[in-house]
Amino acid sequence: MSIEHIAFGRTGHSSTRTLFGAASLSSVDQATADRTLEVLMKHGVNHIDTAASYGDAELRIAPWLRREPGRFFLATKTGARKAKAAREELHRSLDRLGVDHVDLWQLHNLADPIEWDDALSPGGVIEAAAEARSEGLVRFIGVTGHGAQIAANHRRSLERFDFDSVLLPYNFVTMQLPYYAENFDALAATCRERNVAMQTIKSIALRPWRGRERVRTTWYEPLENQEDIDLAVWWVLGRPGVFLNTVGDVNLLPKVLDAASRFDKRPANAAMEELVKRSSPEPLFV
Repeated sequence: MSIEHIAFGRTGHSSTRTLFGAASLSSVDQATADRTLEVLMKHGVNHIDTAASYGDAELRIAPWLRREPGRFFLATKTGARKAKAAREELHRSLDRLGVDHVDLWQLHNLADPIEWDDALSPGGVIEAAAEARSEGLVRFIGVTGHGAQIAANHRRSLERFDFDSVLLPYNFVTMQLPYYAENFDALAATCRERNVAMQTIKSIALRPWRGRERVRTTWYEPLENQEDIDLAVWWVLGRPGVFLNTVGDVNLLPKVLDAASRFDKRPANAAMEELVKRSSPEPLFV
């Protein structure tokens, strides 16, 4: 089976519903990165999501783009909040990626209220983003974030600026938090109305490490067993229209893509509750 393709919002691109999250490349060598490309090619993934802050990820992707020109929708992110710093970071990203433009440039982790106001006010990063779009350096503009408040925050962001995409956490456990679920559903409704692409992260997050030995490169402890990953991935993909950004560990990537390639329908609540019972997850954000 193959991974489903759907329209990535208003961009005109038909993206695989699983987008490659390139945080997994932040500290790997080029040989490991190239083996990862083969995994993506096997599953037909055609959309890469990276960031200026993801270590060496942009450098690792550059050879892929030379080898497979035109194959991938390319997204990166800036953590800058002011226009001048953002422009500098964009040009650095373009140099590192070896391209003259990116398809999507995203305001990274725009959650803090003061940073939010700085970023979306005159002289903020949004000014640089709009200029870069007019200059052809970026085609579309998005916003990303983490935390229990981020669904509500993205709703405010869409009121301030007409973003082309949003990115935020989405999994069974997080959606048991009433405040988060209410705002996520409201955000999803707005995205449907305005044809904004909705990207989700943390599909296989299990719990914070909380002092346990970190045996994965993810900042949270992930699910490990294929059966559990299947349920978590299928639950996310069971929501029509959303995209799933893959895990930040190259060694778990094949399991996530394997699950996505076998997706048929969302698991029943009973199956998800059984997963919760046997794995004892904890919310990453409260």
